[in-house]
Amino acid sequence: MAGHSKFKNIMHRKGAQDKKRSSMFSKLSREITVAAKMGLPDPDMNPRLRAAINAAKAQSMPKDNIQRSIDKAAKGDTESYEEIRYEGFGPGGVSLIIEALTDNRNRTATNVRTAVAKNGGNLGASGSVSHGFDRMGLISYPATVGDAEKVFEAALEAGAEDVSSSEDGHEIWTATGDLHEVAKALEPVLGEPEGAKLAWRPQTMVAVSEDEAATLFKLIDTLDDDDDVQTVWGNYEVSDEVMAKLG
Repeated sequence: MAGHSKFKNIMHRKGAQDKKRSSMFSKLSREITVAAKMGLPDPDMNPRLRAAINAAKAQSMPKDNIQRSIDKAAKGDTESYEEIRYEGFGPGGVSLIIEALTDNRNRTATNVRTAVAKNGGNLGASGSVSHGFDRMGLISYPATVGDAEKVFEAALEAGAEDVSSSEDGHEIWTATGDLHEVAKALEPVLGEPEGAKLAWRPQTMVAVSEDEAATLFKLIDTLDDDDDVQTVWGNYEVSDEVMAKLG
């Protein structure tokens, strides 16, 4: 399991556990509201909102919940959320980028710092690890849309830069400015994606041991439980053997 995997793949590890749908819906709702507030409340005219809605649909979020989040933003009846990025290191020297949407910067900073410190890591200054990542667009599809060859050919035709396929699904990488054009070009062939967002792709990977992986996953789980934290990106790589031992 590689740390650049999309948020869904981090959650995949917890498949046997309670997925805490309420918390997940809260995060999705927050992203929809922010996207609608920053642009037009029409997904056809607002690429970020369209991507947020697709992500919510992929997690079976009820249509009423989605529409309610859009309506709140359109009416101005919502909190003012701020996008914040934290950078630091986890167990084994893994680099982590933590993205959050918050209405209370002090609360979020305290929670994130505490979670990292209690699980073998430490936060650094802005830019301390992001220089080791490439800012790119990431379009996610489930494995059921087709085999690797089909997806690769469709992505190449649409103007993507790279494709990574596994049993968990397909990750299509684009230049940041091409994200939504590529996503739009893929839809007639592959359908609506599970997600289309800006992402952090590590330039090099760090292999972690069983003990380091166990602590790292505990850290990611703790961050995931925080409603303010939207996504955790990392450059960790865990072997299949270690994953099997950790269950």
